[in-house]
Amino acid sequence: MRYIFQKLISMIITLTTISFLVFLSFHFIAGDPATKRLGTEATPEMLAALRAEMGLDAPFFIRYFRWFSSFMTGDFGSSYSYNMPVSEMIIEKIPITLTLTAISFTMIILIAIPLGIFTAKRANQPIDNIVMAINQIFMSIPPFFAGIILILVFGLTFRLFVPNGYVSYKVDVWQFVTYLILPAFALALPRAAMAIKLLRSSVIAEMERDYVRTAYSKGLSLVQVLYRHVFKNAMIPLVTFLGMTLAEMIAGSIIIEQVFGIPGIGRILLASIRNRDYPVVMAIIILATFMVLVINMVVDLIYSAIDPRIKVNEETY
Repeated sequence: MRYIFQKLISMIITLTTISFLVFLSFHFIAGDPATKRLGTEATPEMLAALRAEMGLDAPFFIRYFRWFSSFMTGDFGSSYSYNMPVSEMIIEKIPITLTLTAISFTMIILIAIPLGIFTAKRANQPIDNIVMAINQIFMSIPPFFAGIILILVFGLTFRLFVPNGYVSYKVDVWQFVTYLILPAFALALPRAAMAIKLLRSSVIAEMERDYVRTAYSKGLSLVQVLYRHVFKNAMIPLVTFLGMTLAEMIAGSIIIEQVFGIPGIGRILLASIRNRDYPVVMAIIILATFMVLVINMVVDLIYSAIDPRIKVNEETY
């Protein structure tokens, strides 16, 4: 209970700080929602009237307090650009981004764990050297460039994928999921390569521990030692990496959504930044920050489950 209470206090402080900094950045960035809506030909009287209607004529701290008070009661405000409640926009778009992230994260696990163990068992053998060389190439490819290559190969060359052929989950769930497979793979590819190398190194390091020699002396085979003893301990640094990766992918999916024409959170976030639509930007950033904090807390709990010697109230990384 003390751990949960500490985490909740930390979340509140972090979310408050992030919200204030983002709000402050919009205060200093040139342009405002009124100017973006009316354009450059608007008269000063028109701009003043619209700013008053939007509440932009109030001092900075008053505007921030109004937003923060409404946010704490569950009211995210209304979008200046889309003329609709921010909560409705997020509820409509968040399933798209979360599904893309979930598919990509699943791919990372399914690729990294088998290949990481495979290469560790054959360390410094020719097959290991080949896999690691290919793995190094994939590590250096940014997700957006991988997406462009995949579109070129599977979309324009072999015609197995329809670029910008996105189908909403409200129309057809199967087509929605199948369209996200290629973007998810582009997002997962470099991170899966990093996870493979990390797990391989972790397994090799654990294989040199004293408890492994003790297990061999008891007559256990390589497979038994690997999966009964080594794998659990080798997973600890990988769990740290996967936790950070999942948090990064929520933000990193923004670029992939642009490459593949996916109307997720990323599209409305970029559009809202251009239009200085700070209620939308604030809500999305706070939501992403909250997800990152929750993921970090879950990683701490997983640590304790993997190794009972690690307490959740200790610093784990």
